[in-house]
Amino acid sequence: MKKLWKSSVVLVALLSFNFAYSWGTTGHRVVAEIAENHLTGKAKRHLKKIIGDQKLAYWANWPDFIKADTTGVWKHTDQWHYVNVDQQTNLKDFTQKLREQAGPNIYTQIKTLSQQIKDKRTSPADREIALRFVIHLMGDAAQPLHLGRLEDLGGNRIKVKFFGDNTNLHSLWDSKLVDFQKYSYTEYARVLDVKSKQEVKTIQGGTLEDWLYDSHKEANVIYANSQADASYAYDYNYRFTPLLEKQLLYGGLRLAKLLNEIL
Repeated sequence: MKKLWKSSVVLVALLSFNFAYSWGTTGHRVVAEIAENHLTGKAKRHLKKIIGDQKLAYWANWPDFIKADTTGVWKHTDQWHYVNVDQQTNLKDFTQKLREQAGPNIYTQIKTLSQQIKDKRTSPADREIALRFVIHLMGDAAQPLHLGRLEDLGGNRIKVKFFGDNTNLHSLWDSKLVDFQKYSYTEYARVLDVKSKQEVKTIQGGTLEDWLYDSHKEANVIYANSQADASYAYDYNYRFTPLLEKQLLYGGLRLAKLLNEIL
């Protein structure tokens, strides 16, 4: 495994305190399930060589689960799940700020791991690990607060209540809003998925930078409509469920696009 992670062991101290998970187990599996529904035959054949008959959803949360590892083997991957960028109002400035980040982060690692999957010299074991991370990180990329602000660590420092429970803005978006909908991941994927080829093509358009900027813009909307120490319930769910579901759908379709390109 040393070769796979060799270029990614440098820690970025300022970004190392973002402890929150992402989308929760249900949200990540929704993204993976939607993606699986839109894979090409070629991509499916290549996936079978990497993970056999296992579904993408099975590995969707593994990069979060390994955060519980006590050996320190995976500690350097904690910062791969996000990138904190101050509020930007256009794609050009956002992309510049994104590329100026010290890394590794969600942007650098989606690119790096995708190349490792494509590279025929990558060992089967390393290719599978890279795939697990790509499945997960593309889900993270659709969670707006993973493209949030450094000053509050993507909403982790903004304390709120949700139906009386103490939480923070990041965790509210990671899991509590998703779980409040009371769907299994297969049910939610079925509810959200689209069949229109034109709609799929439109959502899948653009580059990784475009996709990350889309999430960054939505993070700015969330910040503008969320207050520290507020107590939220049905009103917040009503206001933000459409955005939540859009992001889950976009995450799944864009993961499919990436996998279809690299497999």
